[in-house]
Amino acid sequence: MKPTGLTTKIFLDSGDPAETRQVLDALGFLDGQTTNPTLVAKNPYARERFEKGDKFTKEEIFDFYKKVVTEVSAMIPHGSVSIEVYADDTVSADTMFEQGKDMFTWIPNAQVKYPILPAGLDAAKRSIEAGMRVNMTLCFTQDQAAAVYAATRGAKKGDVFVSPFVGRLDDVGENGMELIANIVTMYQAGDGHSEVLSASVRTLAHFMQSLAVKADIITAPAKVLIEWAEAGMPVPDENFHYDAAAFKQISYKEVDMTKEWTEYDITHPLTTKGIERFASDWNALIKE
Repeated sequence: MKPTGLTTKIFLDSGDPAETRQVLDALGFLDGQTTNPTLVAKNPYARERFEKGDKFTKEEIFDFYKKVVTEVSAMIPHGSVSIEVYADDTVSADTMFEQGKDMFTWIPNAQVKYPILPAGLDAAKRSIEAGMRVNMTLCFTQDQAAAVYAATRGAKKGDVFVSPFVGRLDDVGENGMELIANIVTMYQAGDGHSEVLSASVRTLAHFMQSLAVKADIITAPAKVLIEWAEAGMPVPDENFHYDAAAFKQISYKEVDMTKEWTEYDITHPLTTKGIERFASDWNALIKE
């Protein structure tokens, strides 16, 4: 059962419905699940086909992705399930939006994931205007988060997530958890329609600090959620300490959230690298 006083929503980050069942058994609840092309590529069935050299056609891979999220949705019907569009540095806003519209019909609790690129923000704006829900991924700066907020004005709470990637900032020596805290603080001056989803959570320490800084949502791999369950699902108190001594500080920045989304600098090398990785993992499964 969910711990008393826990306000943060807990999502599983996985492309495998078997892990969804495993985590539901361990925790007794799940508020949602996030998926992406890399996680779908790691699905045991997809890996088996890949290792046999039996790649998917483009139609088959999308059918498989739909099957995966349909199974997940049935297990957490009242939760949110994020489905990510295919994107590379050439995909247009029109193409992403059309993908998103299709994916949004796959399951009743879909949250369409777009990357924080100009085309992705354009697609997100149109998606919100069309009554869809979005999750803006590969966030590494407050300006990117502010652009998401601006592009999705008018959305209801629960319709917009922004996903800062903790672990990938840690990889380059920066304290990814500070970015989560900074965006949570920045959004407090807004209307509440955008929620902070702590992503690329790799350790129980990441998970606990995400709770401590009051992220709206945390998505974590099965191993972290099971470790939390085995520890008794603790919620951090004033004595909890997150050790970030090895990382460079990410200072809070005063950002004007009243601007149009096109006025923010949304470039970041880790966003570019992340898109390249997702595209590569996806394309590796597809027949040429």
